[in-house]
Amino acid sequence: MHLARFPRVRMFPTPTPLERLDNLTRELGGPEIWIKRDDCTVVATGGNKIRKLEYLVGAARAEGADHLVTQGAVQSNHVRQTAAVARRFGMKCTALLEHRIETNDRDYLNSGNVLLDRLFDCAIEYRAAGLDMNAEAEAKGAALRETGAKPYVIPGGGSNPVGALGYVGCAQELMQQADEMGLRIDRVVTATGSAGTQAGLVVGLAGCNAGVPVLGIGVRLPKDRQEANVHRLAEATAELVGVRGGVPRGAVEANCDYVGPGYGQPTPGMIEAVLMLARLEGVLLDPVYSGKAMAGMIDLIRKGAIGKGERVVFLHTGGAVGLFGYTGVFEQAMAS
Repeated sequence: MHLARFPRVRMFPTPTPLERLDNLTRELGGPEIWIKRDDCTVVATGGNKIRKLEYLVGAARAEGADHLVTQGAVQSNHVRQTAAVARRFGMKCTALLEHRIETNDRDYLNSGNVLLDRLFDCAIEYRAAGLDMNAEAEAKGAALRETGAKPYVIPGGGSNPVGALGYVGCAQELMQQADEMGLRIDRVVTATGSAGTQAGLVVGLAGCNAGVPVLGIGVRLPKDRQEANVHRLAEATAELVGVRGGVPRGAVEANCDYVGPGYGQPTPGMIEAVLMLARLEGVLLDPVYSGKAMAGMIDLIRKGAIGKGERVVFLHTGGAVGLFGYTGVFEQAMAS
């Protein structure tokens, strides 16, 4: 795979750290747990979307765009990162925020990512839950074109074949780190939502014949729909980068048992995972993605579904800013 063929902007130093979580490994009695710190991608407190935005903004600039349009939930990590990147490259940004969670909680509606969106002077429009948000974003882009703007529309999570290139590259980076450190990786675990991160990892690992499976821990959809979305995007991404034979359906695995009551809704497992990583390792997870993914991994380890003798890499997708939107949840948990 030759990713230099695709337009790209560079925004953070690579590689992101690959660290052994000694205390968590000891607490759980194995497996050997490592963490790939994609919360350390620097821009706007970091997160996995920055890798995607390197290629998406590269494509936008190649087209002469002056305005980024995207969408997400109210506490969207992706929107926060897109808004910051737009300012960095002299572009305007419009974000459509979906009221995906029914709440009047002031912290959720005004703090965390929403506060940073406003600091980055992002134009925010709200939408009711249940709409086709990518279609809404396309419609907003069309309306901006009528005013003479040159918008580039980015789907939710930056998850299309162009955005997924960021995680094709991350897979290559991870394997180079592992080879240099003499690490045999048995499994990669990460949150999976809009599908781009998992799809890119699957394609990247397949393209370098790593033989390392990726387990996505779902944060929104049921298993069949999540796996179908990831596989569809992985196939499109594989075609884009020229991976021969595409991606077999069996290469895409998602466990969606840890969503709880719904997207962005707190679960006891998520709260436990966030507190464990903070207090054992000094690592901050987020309540929507990495917190639920870590909760799933911890539970699968406790059940023996992830073996004690394995070496597992947890891909940290960032988003700790979102914790401030859930202040009451964690205050209550720490008081009990």
